[in-house]
Amino acid sequence: MTSIRIPRGTQDILPGKIEKWQLIEEKARELCKRFQYREIRTPIFEHTELFLRSVGDTTDIVQKEMYTFEDRGERSLTLRPEGTAAVVRSYVEHKMFGDATQPVKLYYMGPMFRYERPQAGRYRQFVQFGVEAIGSNDPAIDAEVIALAISLYKELGLKKLKLVINSLGDKESRSAHREALVNHFKPRIGEFCSDCQNRIEKNPMRILDCKQDREHELMNSAPSIIDYLNDNSKNYFDKVQQYLKNLEIDFIVDPNLVRGLDYYNHTAFEIMSDAEGFGAITTLCGGGRYNGLTEEIGGPEAPGIGFAMSIERFIAALEAEQVKLPLKEEIDCYLVSLGEEAKDYTVGLLQKLRLAGFSADRDYLDRKIKAQFKAADRSNAKYVAILGEDELKENKINLKSMETGEQTELDLSTFVEKFAELLKKQM
Repeated sequence: MTSIRIPRGTQDILPGKIEKWQLIEEKARELCKRFQYREIRTPIFEHTELFLRSVGDTTDIVQKEMYTFEDRGERSLTLRPEGTAAVVRSYVEHKMFGDATQPVKLYYMGPMFRYERPQAGRYRQFVQFGVEAIGSNDPAIDAEVIALAISLYKELGLKKLKLVINSLGDKESRSAHREALVNHFKPRIGEFCSDCQNRIEKNPMRILDCKQDREHELMNSAPSIIDYLNDNSKNYFDKVQQYLKNLEIDFIVDPNLVRGLDYYNHTAFEIMSDAEGFGAITTLCGGGRYNGLTEEIGGPEAPGIGFAMSIERFIAALEAEQVKLPLKEEIDCYLVSLGEEAKDYTVGLLQKLRLAGFSADRDYLDRKIKAQFKAADRSNAKYVAILGEDELKENKINLKSMETGEQTELDLSTFVEKFAELLKKQM
């Protein structure tokens, strides 16, 4: 019989690796608490129309990468390819614009799905952590969102980071830039891929994001959005840069930075890894402002900004920089037993240790005492508690420190309490 294997573009995250994920997730939640962002959880699938209206029907995501299906009611549904649209939909649907605390600051963490060619650090199911701040036009919130992303990377040990920012301008600025792009590309659009040819009228800025034609000479000479920013857009971008400097966050302005989603305007940014050997795709995190998205989804005007980062690429960057995460892989106590009665007794003793708040384990394979000690060593146990038939009769148990080898005899009836006192002294 043929064995069933994991679908292409997905991965199993096994014990030994999952601890890195858990540490990143814990740090992200802790950081969001400091920045006052609250968690939101949205469905893994949404109505397809949500992504058509928000992400944009000229984007690669919508045209090529979405997992879309019909349910039994013949409704078109899509596994979420990104997080912002769903969060904004929830913001509108639950009337969060009426909350007393504004702007509404949210974060999410969970799987996303895109049908793209799997490669190093890129999967068809991947996990994103992202934040959204909705309800403020203050450029200081742009700087705060960027600062949160940078802080997460740095606090977990990444050093070789590069922040690239750009302004995509307001509606007026984008309209002027759009006309310039059409005039620039249209005479030679036949030299570009079919996707670019379709985008020339609908959304010519998407041409700048084309992976297939990125080396075409017209790309380097394309009109820059910076040259078409009106006073309002320019002043806004200047303020964002000023606030980033106030926060002592280094950045590079790249007029060619174009995010791959249609809802972006004004501030756009990416955080990249400069680590040697990280790979051709260096982007770790991307985000930007999306004023107008709430109206597109059917809500009132509510300007927003956010970012999303791939946990897979975060881990790849940590590995590229050889960062050793402070993983807690040890357990407090491993129970070693000798004899049937002692073994039976450890079942209840183990539960008492766990209910007292300690991480603890015991042997379940009827191994000899030497093999039990080896199992304790593999578990990185701080202490081993040894119980034999003689100790059980005398109401005693031996506690051995795995670090020093020191052994202490304790009363079995008060063992958990004495063990707690011992660990408290060591803290």
